[in-house]
Amino acid sequence: MSQVTAVVETLKRALKARKLTYAQVAKELKMSEASVKRMFATGHFTLYRFEQVCQFAGIGLTELAREVESEKNYISHLTMEQEREVVGNTKLFLVAVCALNHLSLEQIVATYDLPKPECIQLLLKLDRIQFLELMPNNRIRLKVSPNFAWLPNGPILQYFMNRAQNEYFRYRFDGTNEMLMVVNAMLSPSSSSQILSRLRKLAQEFSDLHNDDKHMQIGERRPASIVLALRPWELDAFYQLRRKRKPKAA
Repeated sequence: MSQVTAVVETLKRALKARKLTYAQVAKELKMSEASVKRMFATGHFTLYRFEQVCQFAGIGLTELAREVESEKNYISHLTMEQEREVVGNTKLFLVAVCALNHLSLEQIVATYDLPKPECIQLLLKLDRIQFLELMPNNRIRLKVSPNFAWLPNGPILQYFMNRAQNEYFRYRFDGTNEMLMVVNAMLSPSSSSQILSRLRKLAQEFSDLHNDDKHMQIGERRPASIVLALRPWELDAFYQLRRKRKPKAA
């Protein structure tokens, strides 16, 4: 990621954290909303415009630069050994997920049967692997990048595949804000690539909304999970009925 892109992305997150929309920025700058969106999409700001947006977001250029610099050390994955350690300790795994969900120490111990001293020790373990920083007064500061994800086929995703998926899909998905769809199709490689691109954008939007809602109270937000997947697949029962191809003559 270039420095310009990193600065613009940090400014976008500052606006989102303050619940400021592109429409509000456009009104403040006396520009059209389309022009503001284009400005953020391309990263083509004049210094004057950039300073105006920073002032509107309530963040100084020095603070913005400091945030960009600190994010250079953020991690996008744990190592294989770190994931094994996390998933091998249920309480450590719980605290890691709570931290990713922007829960404070007080909210964790109020929600789960976990003594405060023990929770602090678990947070310190996550601090040592650079997953987060336990700051004065036990404030939690995540040190993971916006695109943080568990390792593909790593211990935590394997845990999900072996155990959590049965819990997740053992459900009717018929409540408010719930849905389960299975859509079958035959796609070309080009069409599959288009769908994958859209799934990645949806995953990013899901992550952005998660960050937008982090300032809301616990009672106003609930844990939510989406599973996005695409692969060539046919039911085994169907595959067994496929006509066997005859070997070609020599």
